[in-house]
Amino acid sequence: MNTLATESLQPCNTSNTALSAAESQQHLSQLTDWNIICENNIQQIFKCFSFKHYSQAIEFTMQIADLAEHENHHPKICIEWGKVTISWWTHTVSGLFINDFIMAARCDDIYAK
Repeated sequence: MNTLATESLQPCNTSNTALSAAESQQHLSQLTDWNIICENNIQQIFKCFSFKHYSQAIEFTMQIADLAEHENHHPKICIEWGKVTISWWTHTVSGLFINDFIMAARCDDIYAK
């Protein structure tokens, strides 16, 4: 289990700012196969998870949706045959925040089960 996965999400409001590139890279280095992209001028982290069966992809997606709803932090999820792509970013800061990396680590833990 990644230690990021055990951390609590941090309160975030409009007084917070997005992480710097160096801070984002530091957190990214604690994750496996996650990447940073810029979409619509907003930094995001994303990862593609592979599955043998579509039903497994749907089950994984539902687990991520339950986690997101519980934490009130919601990703972009794209479900395709054989894979699920998840993107995290924090709308409030229009970029990356520690919570995105925590949730990414939790996605990895769910996938590992």
